[in-house]
Amino acid sequence: MLSGKPTDCTLDLCNPIADDGDEVHFCSTCAFSDACLSVGYGKPELSQLHCLVEHVGPYRAGSHVFRTGDPFRAIYAVRAGTVKTCVVDKDGREQVLGFYLPGEVIGLNAIYPDHFPCDAVALEAAQFCRFSFPAMTALASRMPVLQQHLFRLLSKELGTATLLAADHTADERMAAFLLDLGDRYEARGFSGTRFRLSMARGDMANYLRLAAETVSRVLGRFRCQGLIDINGRAVTLLNRERLRELARGECTS
Repeated sequence: MLSGKPTDCTLDLCNPIADDGDEVHFCSTCAFSDACLSVGYGKPELSQLHCLVEHVGPYRAGSHVFRTGDPFRAIYAVRAGTVKTCVVDKDGREQVLGFYLPGEVIGLNAIYPDHFPCDAVALEAAQFCRFSFPAMTALASRMPVLQQHLFRLLSKELGTATLLAADHTADERMAAFLLDLGDRYEARGFSGTRFRLSMARGDMANYLRLAAETVSRVLGRFRCQGLIDINGRAVTLLNRERLRELARGECTS
């Protein structure tokens, strides 16, 4: 377990992990740290929330954190590793719904049906903080800032489908995808320009609704254009401004 501030683990391409904070504050990458810090709360004031946390894992790559149809009893905040959520149709075809990084929450889409509507699969060795949702709901009713933060997390979850719902080109989708990963890593204190693509090209293509060959061609084109450097799964964003223009459809080369 790491302590103190998160280090830039991407420099040697190890997997980032959430720290445990100190005797006063929650870990800096905690999914609920924004809610705590926004009102000056630390562990003394939020001891009840901290008591809800159960550390679980590690889960090996390919292991299920939960499966479609499992009863919904808890939400999971990723501490280490990367997780994909997906559904499998009656013909056995998989559809990737999203990827989750350290500090992000999975399981929120199970609140309404009261069971998990998708699978969550570890893409690499993964660890989690598990929060009992009934207990968290009871606590949120007494702690408005926690309730508001849960609503924000739900809103963010709904907003992730925007990229895939519109008629974007392959280049626009890939640029937006890489920038989104970088921004999310950066928001958690890790490098936003140099990180590891823990998902396979096939999973990436599935998520972006593209062919695997298209993903490889687009990444190769981005490298030739000097937008990124990529070596295996290690990627460096060399020109984020140009990538943002491309993601918005403002340039074509």
